[in-house]
Amino acid sequence: MNDKKITYLDHAATTPVHPDVLSEMMPYFIKQFANPSTLYGFGREARVAVDKAREQVAALINADPREIYFTSGATESDNWAIMSTAEATAAKGKHLITLPIEHHAVLGTMEHLKRTSGYDLTLAPVDDEGLVDPAAVGAAITDQTVFISIMHSNNEIGVIEPIAEIGAIAREKGVVFHTDATQSVGKVPIDVHALKVDMLSLSGHKLYGPKGIGALYVRKGVKIPPYLHGGAQESSRRAGTHNVPGIVGLGKACEIAGATMSVESARLQGMRDRLIDGIMEAIPDVRLNGSRDKRLPNNVNVSIAGIEGESMILMLDFSGICVSSGSACTSGSLAASHVLLGINVPHDLAHGSLRLTLGRDNTDADVNKVLEVLPPIVSRLREMSPMYGPGSCKLDFETE
Repeated sequence: MNDKKITYLDHAATTPVHPDVLSEMMPYFIKQFANPSTLYGFGREARVAVDKAREQVAALINADPREIYFTSGATESDNWAIMSTAEATAAKGKHLITLPIEHHAVLGTMEHLKRTSGYDLTLAPVDDEGLVDPAAVGAAITDQTVFISIMHSNNEIGVIEPIAEIGAIAREKGVVFHTDATQSVGKVPIDVHALKVDMLSLSGHKLYGPKGIGALYVRKGVKIPPYLHGGAQESSRRAGTHNVPGIVGLGKACEIAGATMSVESARLQGMRDRLIDGIMEAIPDVRLNGSRDKRLPNNVNVSIAGIEGESMILMLDFSGICVSSGSACTSGSLAASHVLLGINVPHDLAHGSLRLTLGRDNTDADVNKVLEVLPPIVSRLREMSPMYGPGSCKLDFETE
């Protein structure tokens, strides 16, 4: 990028692989490449590595290693949880509950069941900060409800939902309760017992592990049919040759996160708060999206009136700063974020959103750079915007 130092502030989209994670993975590409399902000693060495990783993942969320099933990522984990529970509970009912601001991996899968299999879907309302009232979830439960999925934290606005309270309600009502904790695992403490969840999804590339690997926690005693058929891997619940390097990397990433989370989260929160305060002080007509207090330590999401988020992203990119305007899974869409619309951000303002998510390599210098570069960009774009003041709509991205 024109020899500019890249300031990467999109860790909610993906994270770089931690050097220690990569070092742990490397032998399993070349020297210890055996299939862990084989019986000879070479294969058993790979099986030992898979078992160790299962223990590392389980330790991070206070689960039993036998409750951890490796997948290709959180999207598969979400699909498995929803589709297989629907299969297992079809005789009981066809009612699902989630949030209007949920990730599309959950929303899309539930909408698929609604469209193809006649399921009823309730979207429990959230307030203007993105928080759901546990009582609203409880009130939505009927005798036909078979599955509830509420994300632990939102991938766009970083708000942390009251999962433990909802879990207690679901457990009392006998409804399977799943949470997508992809953005939370490794950033804030997760205890599946305290949260009272039956299933939990996570993904390696959100916590400095490799892409293409994730896990689904399934509480012991919860009946969930296999999602992939054709092999006895993962206790006959998820067929397919194990991705040993990826699994080893996920395990190491979880181990590192557990050891560093407390100090790192406090550091990130300090930079997050500086970013929020600095942006809102320097730029007029800015809205912070999501709760100020009940949010991930690394998440900043703001809507800036009068301009398009895509224009800001492009101009920040020319300055070597990588940010996004929402979920990476929908970043190619020109539609306004369903999350922001779901928390009652006006449509025009939702189009002017920026998501900045900090990570382990960011420093105060990166915060300073954003606070130096962003205000002039906003001023320049507003001068050209018919939505905010007089000027031309034609954008000139020549650097000054």
